[in-house]
Amino acid sequence: MTTPIMQSPLAITDLVDWGVIPTMIEGQSHTSGKLLYKGPEGRSECGLWSCTPGSRKVTFAADEFCHFLSGQGTYVHENGEQVPVEAGTLVFFPAGWTGTSTVTQTLTKAFMCR
Repeated sequence: MTTPIMQSPLAITDLVDWGVIPTMIEGQSHTSGKLLYKGPEGRSECGLWSCTPGSRKVTFAADEFCHFLSGQGTYVHENGEQVPVEAGTLVFFPAGWTGTSTVTQTLTKAFMCR
C-alpha cells in the first residue's frame, strides 16, 4: 500500500460532486469533496470537503476531526453552544453531536471520521 497524500488541498479542482444537502433549513447548500482514504468496511475516512452557503440541521454519526482551510460559518449545538469556524479553525465533533450549521462563505475543510 502507498501512503495516501494530498498536496495543496485548496488548489485541487477535481472535487467529486456529493450533491445537495437534504437537511436544509435555509438556502440550498451543495457539497463536493475528495476522499484521501477510506478504511476497511468504511469504519474511517478522511479527505477534503467543501460546502456552499446555507443553513442545515446536522448530526455527526461518527467522531469527526475538522481542520477548516477556507470560508466562514458557525455550528450551533442543540444546547446553544456556538462554534464559529474559519480558515485555521480546528474542531472535534464527537459522534452524536447535533445542532445546526450555517455556512456564510463556502467552507472547505480537511476531515477525519472514525
